[in-house]
Amino acid sequence: MQVHDHFSLKAYNTFGIDATARHFAVFHDVEELRQLLAISDKEQRLVLGGGSNILLTKNFDGFVLKNELKGKELVGEDDNYFYVKAYAGEVWHEFVLFCIDNNYPGLENLSLIPGCVGASPMQNIGAYGVEIKDVFHQLEALHVHDKTISIFNANDCRFGYRESIFKRALKDQYIILNVTFRLPKKAILHVEYGAIRSELEKMQIDNPGIRDISNAVIRIRTSKLPDPKVTGNAGSFFKNPVLPAAFVDQLKQQYPEMPVYTTLHTDEKKIAAGWLIEQAGWKGYRKNDAGVHPKQALVLVNYGTANGDEIYTLSRQIIDDVKNKFGIELEREVNIVGR
Repeated sequence: MQVHDHFSLKAYNTFGIDATARHFAVFHDVEELRQLLAISDKEQRLVLGGGSNILLTKNFDGFVLKNELKGKELVGEDDNYFYVKAYAGEVWHEFVLFCIDNNYPGLENLSLIPGCVGASPMQNIGAYGVEIKDVFHQLEALHVHDKTISIFNANDCRFGYRESIFKRALKDQYIILNVTFRLPKKAILHVEYGAIRSELEKMQIDNPGIRDISNAVIRIRTSKLPDPKVTGNAGSFFKNPVLPAAFVDQLKQQYPEMPVYTTLHTDEKKIAAGWLIEQAGWKGYRKNDAGVHPKQALVLVNYGTANGDEIYTLSRQIIDDVKNKFGIELEREVNIVGR
């Protein structure tokens, strides 16, 4: 175990922000993590997985701990479900492909989402009609102060839209070690959300399996979302706002073309944040190397040398503009570090 001082984080965040950490270390097992927590006890800490959902707005004056806990395996099954465990440092998309290769259904709609397994329940990641809460069984997490390991079930996690207890009441109190997913033995294919069905038609597939769904999702995502290895970004920067249905219905009368989605609650509806941003005139905007992606207004991008503060300022301008135009205050999905 080695601790690096004044360490560049440019390669460790998908925005490609050139910020540094005062101290940086990698942990590969729980004992190394416990040692690092003891060493950094008086320091500000940041735990990194894939660095795909953070924006570094300045140098980090503390300890960055890089999660490299690895491993994935079938840990049990019953008549209806497979129980598959993955450790927090596993790359999410590689884990999805592992499940597809072994015919464990349920995660195919979540293909090509950047990041690591540990962030998946923290963010309750979701795409194309599926969220982590739909396939979650339990996770193990280490308490940063008393160093004990606790098991959290779905109710314990208090999942919400891109939310969990680890982003709210227990923020910075636990480090997720591994996640176990409950995946149905009989595949339930979700093809109605987004462009999946039309993409399958383009692929000339009439009777899709889980690999076909995954391939369709990959094709859709690569066609409209920038590759962070080429153009720095953190995927969707803003959440789709969930608002009172009466307000949304009133707004829909004013803007009939506005995309609106139902939710599990009849008194709420969801609006496409990308549409709001585009209507406010920000799609394709660029100032220096900070910009809004020309194909997807939800995605803010670093074209090369933008710093985190420039990206943050752009997000603030978009939030203010959308609020002035529609009366809706967008919420950032990306975690802001340094403010």
